[in-house]
Parts: sequence; C-alpha cells; structure tokens
Amino acid sequence: MLQSVKTIVLCGKPLDFGVLEEIGSGMARPVADKAGMERVAAAHKVIVDRITMGLPVYGTNTGVGSMKDRLWTADDLADFNDSLVRAHHFGTGEFFAARVIRKAIAIRVNTAMRGHTGCSTELIDAFVALMERGIIPAVRRHGSMGCADIGLMGQVAAVLTGIGEAYFNGRLVPAAIALEEVGLKPFVMRPRDALAAVSVNAIAYAAAADVLREAAAAIRVLLVTGVMSSLALGASADPWRVAATLSTRGEALVGSWLYGQSGIADWPLPISIHDPLSLRMTAQVFGAVVDTLLVAAGRLVEATYLSDDNPVVLGGQVHSSGASLPLTTTLYIEAAQTAFSHMARNVLNRCILLSNGGRRNLSVNLVAPGEVATGLGPLMKLAVELYMRVQSLAVPLSAQSIVVAGGLEEEATFLPLIVERMEAQVRDLRQLAAIEAILSAQAIDLVGDQPQGVIKLAYERTRAVSPIYLKDRPLSKEIEAMQAVFTDHDLLRAFVDMAPMPEFDGFFALDK
Repeated sequence: MLQSVKTIVLCGKPLDFGVLEEIGSGMARPVADKAGMERVAAAHKVIVDRITMGLPVYGTNTGVGSMKDRLWTADDLADFNDSLVRAHHFGTGEFFAARVIRKAIAIRVNTAMRGHTGCSTELIDAFVALMERGIIPAVRRHGSMGCADIGLMGQVAAVLTGIGEAYFNGRLVPAAIALEEVGLKPFVMRPRDALAAVSVNAIAYAAAADVLREAAAAIRVLLVTGVMSSLALGASADPWRVAATLSTRGEALVGSWLYGQSGIADWPLPISIHDPLSLRMTAQVFGAVVDTLLVAAGRLVEATYLSDDNPVVLGGQVHSSGASLPLTTTLYIEAAQTAFSHMARNVLNRCILLSNGGRRNLSVNLVAPGEVATGLGPLMKLAVELYMRVQSLAVPLSAQSIVVAGGLEEEATFLPLIVERMEAQVRDLRQLAAIEAILSAQAIDLVGDQPQGVIKLAYERTRAVSPIYLKDRPLSKEIEAMQAVFTDHDLLRAFVDMAPMPEFDGFFALDK
C-alpha cells in the first residue's frame, strides 16, 4: 500500500529528531530489524517457559497494580490479556496529532528490539502492520500520570484488537472497520503482550519530541526578532563577541550567532557605554535556553531505545523493573520550561525598551512624527500577559505527591501534562516574537535603518503583514497573522539557511 515510502529499520538504537520527524510526518515507515526480532523472540521464550512452570510473571499471569497478587491460571490467560487492554482504554480529551502516534509506535517497537521486553514477535508485527497500512490509532490526550502511559497506550493497544477508534484515509472510524478495510484481523494478545502494549511511556516521549522540536523552532525565530530589536535599539555587539569567545557552550553558540548577524547588518554605533541587562545579556539568556533544550532533547533521544518495561528479561531471567518512571528526562524538560521563562522576560524587556522611547531618540510608544496617535505602547499589556503565561506554566509538577495503588504514596512525573504546558509556552513565545517584530519594524522605519541579511528577511515578512503604524488601528488580527507567519516552517528554513546555527539546527532537524 505504501511501497513508495522510505523505510527505516528499527534495531534498538537511538532515534534522533530527523528520524522521528520522517516517521511522524509519514515520509518514512518503520520496519523491525531481523536481529532485533530474534532478540524479541528469545526474551518471549523466557517468559513463556516461566509461566509454563507455573511461576508468577507480573502482568503476564498475575494481575497488575492492586491486583498484582492475583495469579491467573493457564485457562484464564486469553481472557486476562483481552481484559487488560480494555481496562486501560480510558483516555479522554482532545486527540493527539497523527504524527505523535506514529512516533510513539516507532518508539515502542524500537525499545523492544533490544530483547528485554518479553513480548511476542507477533505483537511487533501487529504494530508495524498498522503503520504499513496507514492506520493511526485515535488517542485522547488525558490518561497518564507520567509513569507508563497506560491510559494512552491502552488506546493504541485497543486498536490492535479491533476496539476503539482510528484514523484511516482521513476519516475517524471504528478500529474494527479500519482493520477490515486493509485486510487485518484483530490481534490476539499472547502472554506478556497486553502489558507490553500498554505500560510504556512511548506517547509521552513522542509528544515530548514533538514539542521540543517546536520549541527549538520558536527559539530560532526569537533569536531573529531579538537581533532585529537589538539593531533598532542600537545595542552594542561587543558583549556578544565576548560571549562567543569566553562563555559556556550555549552562550558561546548564541553569542557567535548574534555577533555574526551584527557583522552583516549596517550596525549602529553603541549609544551608551553600558547597555541595559536585557540587551547586554541576550547571549547569556538565550544561551542558557539553547543549552538546556539541547540537554533535555539529548535525554529524550536516549529514552527512545532504552526499555522502560516492567518486568524485563535480563540474562535469561525475569526481573521487576522501575524503569517506567522517566524522571531524568522529565526533570530536564522542566528545566527547559524554566529557561523559557527567562527568555520570555528578556523579550518582554526589549519590547518595553522599544516602546518607552529614549534609545536612539525613538518616540514614546513609537508614534510616528507629526501623527496624533496613542501608538504601540498599549501592546505592552499583552506582552506582559504572555510573559506571565509562560512564567506560570514553568512551575514544576513532577514532585507533586499522589496516592494511587493500594493507598500508598506513589511516584509519578506527569510528563504528558508537562508536555501540554510546554506546548502552551511555545505558542505564547511565538506571539511574543510577533509583537517584538512589529515593534522592531516600526522602530527601524522611524530611525531609517537599512537592515540586511536575516534581519532584512524578518523585517520584510513583518511589513508584508503589518504596515508602518501611523494612525491607531486594531492589532488583534495582525498579531495573530504575524504569529502564523513566524510559525511557518518554510520561513524557519529560510532563517536557518541564511543564518545557520549548525550544532542546534542539525540536532533538531530544523532544516527538514
């Protein structure tokens, strides 16, 4: 059905952002590695041998959670596996995008390829067949506390068995109908398959990969609007040169990029010996964001090949595992959320400097000479709110206490909810970038700058949507239109091509 689509072999090695993007977009479909499938089969035999001897294997011939001490007989296993999937189809809310589910299925298959999961090879084949035939399980977003996405992956596993809903040929249809249309029979879970299908963090990881890449794209746009406003404000480029030479990895990366753009433009002479902190420390703020995001994304890439199952097969034995708690990855993602707050404040401060007047003799509220107008100053109310939205969403969630199974205090990360909050942060940061671009374009026009390079491109795209501000006018639609312009991936690629930051752009596959 999809013979012309590129294939990517999943063999239990890390999946980078480029590979995940190809799979998520549908440009490539995953296939299982032959050697990896042999490891899967060997691990499954260990599970089968153990339950044949009547020995307990968690979630295979025993219950799960508070039912973990209930041992099922051989005659019960078929019903148990079937009911385990049904019991974990409880997600609610909006649906994840199809690209997230494609990535999640690939991650689940990839983590099994190392031979520690204990599931059957038939389960892997069933997952791969969904992707091959173009069936995307419809997964509602709410249903995971971030310690195995049981309520989310349960919706994927249900589709394998002909239950739930799926997207097929652009339609949302009952899973049974989608399977029938492509000639697939509902999958019958074998011992260990049901828990292996529902109790992993694959969807949280896939959604995190999606939002981290979007965050990287937003940062690249904010760097452009930041250097655009710095030009309009007459900021000194000297601190960027210092950062490029003497600072830590992220700061040096950003400092070098900023200084490089100042060399392309006809940069104004500094208007003061010491700029305000929001200008002088742009490389430090953005550098910390870049560095934090790279670290968080690096931990996520590691998670795409490491088994987070419970139990696991290790050295021919079955072991209980706590790997379903992705705390390290979550903590780094939360750190990135805090870094976003600093970036939002930095953007807000530059916007205030632009609208306050004084720098380079700019007028208060950027009112054009001779015009009777209130100007762009009122936009600061929106900018402050956007900053506060980004700030409020950075409050850590992972350490919250909860009580779940057996009335005991349990561990959780709330990674899916953290991802959802980061999505809102990215959206608000993009709107801040739109406001900064509108203000900067107005200031550039008022002082008569002739921007070059990436600043010129950003200026031209801004003016195509938001003309010079002379008389007061409603700005709501303009701001939203600018946000859409700066979200467009073609413009991002143009920014990346014109002003590359290879270490960052390449890692997040921003040029794809």
